[in-house]
Amino acid sequence: MTDRPLYRSLWRELTRHPRMVFLAGPRRVGKTTLGQMIGEAYPNRVYLNWEDPAERARLIRHPRFFEEAERVDESTPLVFLDEFNRYRGWRRFLKGAFDRAGGRYQFLVAGGSRLDQARRGDSLAGRYYLLGLWPFTAAELGGGQRSVEEFLADPQAVSMERRGELGELWRGLSELGGFPEPFLSGRKTAWRRWSSAYGAQLIREDIRDLTAIKAVAELETLFELLPAQVGRPLSIPALAEGLQVAYNTAVSWLATLERFYLTFSLTPWGRGVPRAVREGRKVYLFDAPRVAGPEARLENLVALELARAVSTWNAAGYGRFGLHYLRTKDRQEVDFVLVNEDRPVLLVEAGESAEPSPAIVKFQGLLRVPAVRLVAQAAGYRRVKNEERRVLVAPACQWLAGLP
Repeated sequence: MTDRPLYRSLWRELTRHPRMVFLAGPRRVGKTTLGQMIGEAYPNRVYLNWEDPAERARLIRHPRFFEEAERVDESTPLVFLDEFNRYRGWRRFLKGAFDRAGGRYQFLVAGGSRLDQARRGDSLAGRYYLLGLWPFTAAELGGGQRSVEEFLADPQAVSMERRGELGELWRGLSELGGFPEPFLSGRKTAWRRWSSAYGAQLIREDIRDLTAIKAVAELETLFELLPAQVGRPLSIPALAEGLQVAYNTAVSWLATLERFYLTFSLTPWGRGVPRAVREGRKVYLFDAPRVAGPEARLENLVALELARAVSTWNAAGYGRFGLHYLRTKDRQEVDFVLVNEDRPVLLVEAGESAEPSPAIVKFQGLLRVPAVRLVAQAAGYRRVKNEERRVLVAPACQWLAGLP
């Protein structure tokens, strides 16, 4: 398993404060392995996997089991609770455990669905930090990350070093995706087997067991329809009509797919942009190779990279970042708008053409922020003049490898 120093560094930063850390992310993205890596730094550690029947019985028989575990010294023990969101009473248990013993233990709680969605009566507000674990990205594996401060000072900086190595890395992510098992296999056949089973198993097991959704086959059909929707605003009425379900049902199902990390979505942003669209969303897949079209797949890969960056920057406390898209009523669109404190800091688009789109040229002039166009392949980068500013055109793998 490839080491993940980015997330171990975030863990060390978050645990400077006496709070639990919720490690959330897709199934089979490496949460258990990362937790084990983190645990190596703790002489005293307790592990419980809720999917193990014997472990479940241990917790039910003795809810304070971790307080009586054997120690080798007086250092703070790590309590690692894996797939704990599958326990119906997990919020109530954690609230009681943390309030009783939180200062004497470090809790790491991992789950394959959204752990930050509180329910009435069992809020964990003020008791945890959320750390999202993402599939491998070029930024994580490329090893060329700048600091967040350096990036924000000059987001158009790019290096063409290690072109062959980074090009191979990008091809691997495009063909195999960033989930550890298929990516590390290095084989397209392994990805096909893994991907065909992954979505079906997640829907038929986790979603069926943890939600009230009974129309599992229809939900699978919705998931199969989504790859063709990547790269354009999602038409929920059309999806609902095709599935022959109510509009609100389609909305609920889409939210469920996001909750279980099969998809993620971006909302429009239009502050200061005349005729900007302010409703709707664009959807992307965590398993990017499911997107067949090369341009839409490139956009999906870039969306994963930027969303990962926003997630980790927010977790580390560098700001209040958000990722959106920009679209006007006359259908001029920029794929991504990176904002901080509700102010735009960067425009990014992805496409096969090496020429910046008229939309990014127009909106860079209007918003007066740096702009980048990412292409799948190019021998080098260039900067295209746009009045007093320039648009960077660069290979996606080279620019993204420097993303903090």
